[in-house]
Amino acid sequence: MLHFFLASFFDELGSQKMPALDLDKPVPKRAVLFICTHNSARSQMAEALLRHHLGDQYDAFSAGTEATQVKKQALIVLAERGMETRGLFSKTIDHFGDRCFDVVVTVCDDAKEHCPYHPGTVRTIHQSFPDPSDVGKSVDENLEAFRNTRDAIQNWILDTFGK
Repeated sequence: MLHFFLASFFDELGSQKMPALDLDKPVPKRAVLFICTHNSARSQMAEALLRHHLGDQYDAFSAGTEATQVKKQALIVLAERGMETRGLFSKTIDHFGDRCFDVVVTVCDDAKEHCPYHPGTVRTIHQSFPDPSDVGKSVDENLEAFRNTRDAIQNWILDTFGK
């Protein structure tokens, strides 16, 4: 009986004309929001890195639980890799209003604690990265910490989103 039902179901399905695929129609990009406390370094670097490497597939954004300023060191280490930094500015999550995101990534533990729920989000990921802001006693040591964090974020983004 089941065999007869399945056979007739697939015969009927096969006789229906499937709509043609419009291969010229662009596939919508998925929106990704990176969050850290001050939106000054890690989330800014993540936004720029995703946009640089996978901007054809994703729209990247960043925000913080508090707005401050984008750290100069973050801009320097991004520019070292030829990444666009114009337009990066520190903002809070409120900046995006009711916008829905496909993925929200918290890149520091504090942001995870203060923003555990994101309405309208399809997927939430927590991936903490070390804060390079207070590392090192010299400018060179501090920049090296920013480079290390940039590289860790880049590797994670490519592994996670580049699939």
